[in-house]
This record gives sequence, C-alpha cells and structure tokens, in this order.
Amino acid sequence: MKMMYRRSFIIIFISLLLVTLFSSSSSSSSSTPPLFNLTTLPSQHPNPEAVVQEFQSKVNASLWRHLSRRKLLSSGQSCSTGNPIDDCWRCDSNWQLNRQHLAECGIGFGQYAQGGKGGRYYVVTDSSDPDPVNPPPGTLRFAVIQSEPLWIVFAASMTIRLSQELIFNSYKTLDGRGANVHVTGGGCITLQYISNVIIHNIHVHNCYDSGDTNVRSSPTHFGFRSKADGDGISVFGSRDIWIDHCSLSECKDGLIDVVMGSTGITISNNHFSHHNEVMLLGHSDDYLPDSGMQVTIAFNHFGQNLVQRMPRCRRGFIHVVNNDFTRWEMYAIGGSGNPTINSQGNRYMAPFDRNAKEVTKRVDTEEDEWRNWNWRSDGDIMGNGAFFVASGDSVEIQYEKAYSVEPKSANFIDQLTMNAGVLVGRGGNTGKWTAAGNASSGGSDGGGTDLVAISGDRDDYDGDDSGGGYRLCCYPIVLFSLITLLTFMVV
Repeated sequence: MKMMYRRSFIIIFISLLLVTLFSSSSSSSSSTPPLFNLTTLPSQHPNPEAVVQEFQSKVNASLWRHLSRRKLLSSGQSCSTGNPIDDCWRCDSNWQLNRQHLAECGIGFGQYAQGGKGGRYYVVTDSSDPDPVNPPPGTLRFAVIQSEPLWIVFAASMTIRLSQELIFNSYKTLDGRGANVHVTGGGCITLQYISNVIIHNIHVHNCYDSGDTNVRSSPTHFGFRSKADGDGISVFGSRDIWIDHCSLSECKDGLIDVVMGSTGITISNNHFSHHNEVMLLGHSDDYLPDSGMQVTIAFNHFGQNLVQRMPRCRRGFIHVVNNDFTRWEMYAIGGSGNPTINSQGNRYMAPFDRNAKEVTKRVDTEEDEWRNWNWRSDGDIMGNGAFFVASGDSVEIQYEKAYSVEPKSANFIDQLTMNAGVLVGRGGNTGKWTAAGNASSGGSDGGGTDLVAISGDRDDYDGDDSGGGYRLCCYPIVLFSLITLLTFMVV
C-alpha cells in the first residue's frame, strides 16, 4: 500500500512539473522556464504604491527644476524638459562619451534594469540577418545572443530585416542613439526568460509571424521555435526590462506584449501609431503568476490610427502616468482578471465617435464583478468628451499612498511627451562609432541637445537610411509648451 501511494505521489508530481514546464508557451523555450511562486515573482516590488509615489515625486521635482531654469525665457539656453528620464542624460553635450550613464536614468518598476552596463561596447556594422542559427560577427543577432553583458551600438543608420525572431540573452542594451535604426521582418524582438535588458531609440515596425525553424538563443544553444505571433517586442517570463524612446507601428500581433510572469517593466517615451491591438499585459485571466506583474507606462505618445489596448491588462499592478492619448477608435485602457490600474496625469483625447468616449473597458466581465476592481483616475485631463469609469471599494483610501501631492503634471503633458519616439541627430550624424571601438571626442553635432524627436508615423518610414529627410514633429508642441509655462508663471 505504501508503495502504491508513493508511486501515485511521484506520478502527480511529475504531471504537475510537466504542466508547469510546457503549458506556458506553444513555442519552445531558449532556456528552462522558472517555477513561479504563485504570489510573488523575482523583482516584484513589495510595495508598488511606494514606486508610484517615488515616480510622481521625481516628475514634480524635474518639472520644478525646469521651470526655475526657464524663468528668463530670453536666454533660451536650458536643455531641461521636465522629463526626469531625458533630463538625466540629454543635458550632457558629450553623452556619447558616457553612454552607459543611461542605465542610471530609468524610473518606475523597470528602474533596476542594468542592460549591458559595465560590459564592453559592441558595434553593429552589418545590417544583414542571413542565418538565425549561425549569425556572423558584426550583425545584431550575433550581439544579442552573447552570454556577457554588452552595450550594443550602431556604426551607421541601417534597416535590419530579420529572417526570424531576434532572441535576446540577458544583460544587453540596444542603444540606437546617434543613428537611425529600423528593426523589421520576422519575429521581431523576443525577451524570453531573461533579465536586465534596455532597448533604446529603435524603430520597430512591420513585424510578421515567423518560426517553425531553428533559432539560436545563446552561443551554446539553438532550438526549434514554433510560430511566433509577430509582436514588435515580446516580453515573456522576464524581469527588469526597460523600453525607452522607441517608435512602434504596424505589426502582425501586438506592438509590445508583457506576459507569463514578467515583472519590473518600464515602457517610456515611446511613440505608437497605426495599429489595432497595441499592448497586452498578462497572459490570461487564469494565469496566477501574472498577479505579480508590475509595469510602468510613462511619457508615451499614443498617436495616429490606434484602435485599442493602450494597454489591455490582466492581473498585476499597472501604473499609467503622464501619457498622451490621441483619439483611440474603441477604447484606451482595458482589462480583465482584476488588475490594479492607477492612471495619473494623463491626457485622454476621445475620438469623435460618440460611442467610443469611454477611456476604459472591462473586457467580457459583468459589473457585479468589476465594480470591486481597483481602477483609479487621478489628475487626468479628459478631452473631447472622454470619461474614465473608476471602480473599487473605498477608492480614496486604497490609493491614499499612491501619491504624495496632487498630480498636476498633466498640465505639462506636451512638455513631458514632446520627445516621445526615436531621437535622431540633426544632419543624419551616425554617432561617430567605428568598428574599431568607442566614441570620438565630443562635439555638438549629433550629441546632447542636437537630438530631436521624429513623429514615428508611417509617413516617416520613407526608406531613406541616411538619417535625413524625416519630418520633425516637435516645433508646434514646443510653442504650446512655452505658452503653458508662461501661463503657469503668471498664475
């Protein structure tokens, strides 16, 4: 009898183990998936409200520093914007000599992402992707699969057309500053069961499904991959990830998906356009590890021709702060599975469709269930008839710790999001990198405040890899911001 019980126990244990290992993804993993604690995740912050409060304090402090420096507007010399991420590194005219300082500029739940900090520089000189199993040195694929920390930069502006999904290893920074880099094709970017990745200043667009082939994920491992959905960036079972100043549009599935127990994520300063299902946070309503998912979505511009999912949340704690939403077609923020959503200091501009004015959507859930979910709008600006349906028991008490002062930063949303999307150097400067080594000595051409934002809209993808000929988006916003600042100072 004891032997029978022992065999039954072994069979049950093996069955649970196999379910855990193989039910999380239809595609094979590049490494062994972790066994998650159902209540906590690696890098999950024990007090998410404290992270929200810290974020708001940094924004307020950065805005006040900016206002104090711009009191004498006639000087016009201040490089600050009030955006604490950008002000951390862009005011250094020789930032190219200390590129890795960027890793110290993150805020929110993804602030601990180190990327390739402390590692050597790797210069991408070859835009081709000829072999997903044996990528040649000089290519982007060769760089991202390495085991060591790397800070990856680009010798010139280029378009990288992927043959299959680009599977990253841990401790990598993709730094497109100073060049005009497009990633497109099969895949595209996959962050699966890894940690500490920074993706900065990259165009990601026109990604399509791929797979049913072998793809390398490290110097010592390649394996068969089933069909990839065609996400722009897929974050799968990963932690400490920061996606900043990217422009994303027109992918087969989502532009950014964060699923399967991922946490410690910041998505900031990006420009999204021309897409249906923009961003998915959470694998399914029943996937318990996603309860520990913590994501900051900040300073992004949700632009032209977006339909829904900005984001669509399942479980987890989601802080949506200081974003600019421009005329969604169905809804802006949706969810199911009882996620906590803290919306602070955003600007929501509703579409003209009178049936699509609501910012929020509870997906496939009756009101008797969702009325207890903690969804909060705090200091948001509602335009063109937009409205946010809050919910939760004792909402004021539940969110009392979520901010230290009333968030007035939405009044400066143009200023905070004026550089959302990819930054390119005036004159098409490529960042002064060579295959041999590091940045050249300083100089204003292509560095510091000479970086300006482009809109990231489809019309900007003109096929010109020279870095020039792109329509700049920011001058009307700058004018509007100056008027706002003058009004604030007078009041």
